[in-house]
Formats: sequence, structure tokens, C-alpha cells
Amino acid sequence: MWLYFRFPLSHRDIEDLLAERGIRVSYEAIRLWCRTFGPAFAAGLRRHRRPAAGKWHLDEVQLKIKGRKHWLWRAVDQDGLVLDILVQDRRNQEAAERFLRRVLDGEGQAPRVVATDKLASYPPALRRVLPGVEHRRHKGVNNRAENSHRPVRKRERVLQRFTSPDHAQRFLEPFSAVHNHFRPRRHLLAADQYRQIRTERFAQWREAARLQPAA
Repeated sequence: MWLYFRFPLSHRDIEDLLAERGIRVSYEAIRLWCRTFGPAFAAGLRRHRRPAAGKWHLDEVQLKIKGRKHWLWRAVDQDGLVLDILVQDRRNQEAAERFLRRVLDGEGQAPRVVATDKLASYPPALRRVLPGVEHRRHKGVNNRAENSHRPVRKRERVLQRFTSPDHAQRFLEPFSAVHNHFRPRRHLLAADQYRQIRTERFAQWREAARLQPAA
């Protein structure tokens, strides 16, 4: 499961990698493991996640699922930490409010600033859900959230598109948690710092997955 959510691999790729190690398992079993245990592992990783910074970036990107438009709503903080995602079939005020309430419930506290694109649905939704929070929406202010969609686009190509909104939500929740956990902004860290953090993150992953500590 760690291989699947951490690297752009298919279930069949992982079947071959395990076979090279002498572990015989079908790609279908790997798919079922990811579907069954992925949400629980993601929840375990989120417990180790630091609190969000005071500035949130919100954005939505189009997903084409069986010829129909859907929207992936995403919230990240000022450091690029993914706070939450939600796949919806609308891009209106009601959808914006639903997503804002979900993020707020998950974080437990309101941000200082919310940055968005110029979608007209955001101002009324923010007034209802986060009254008094500063809203910034001028050009270029939301690049942090827009750049955060790139890993999703890469995995979407590997998966040859999502088969349903449920499939997209089911995959992207643990994928976002694993991406947060194992991508600690390496370019800002010295090599020794990165190795120490990586060791700590592996230990936390094993705890979330209820595995024996590494020898």
C-alpha cells in the first residue's frame, strides 16, 4: 500500500515488485487492500500532521469522469500542506460552502487569511462559513493551491482517469495524506535533517499501519 500511494505505480507494477521479492499476491488483492485499509491509514497519518498555518489556499480543478465534469476542491496551507480534498459535481456557492465546512471541521479552528481564485462562489460562501476572515483573490495569489494539483494530474494519467467520483475520493484521500507525510519540502532541508525526518516518518507510517517497528 505504501508503494501504491507513494509512487506512480499501478497495482500490477506492485504485484511484479513483490514477486521479485518472492511474495506471491495478485494485483486484485492489492487493490482491495488499498480500498479497505487506505482510509484508516490516512487517518493515522493525519494524527501526526502538524496544525495548519494561518493562511489557507483554496482551489478547484476539473476532473473528467466518464465524460462528465466533476470538480476536485482542495485546501492547502501557506507551506503547501494539503488540509483536505473533496470531489463534487458542482462548482457553485453550495459546493464551496460544503467544502469550507468540511475543512473547518477537520482543522478545528479558522484561518487568518483565505486565498482563492476569482470564482464568484467564494465570497458569499466565505461570508457564511468564515465571517470576518480576510479574503484575498487577486491574480497570482493562489499559485500555492494550483501547484498542489500537479501530483494529482500525474497519478490521474497513471490510473487512466478515475472511474467514478467515489473512486476519485477514495484514492485521493489516502494519496494526499501519504504525499503530505513523505514530502517534507526536501529542498529546504539539509541532507542530515531530511534523513532524520524520513526515519521519523517511516516510524510513524509503521505505527499508522500497525506494523512491527523496523529492526
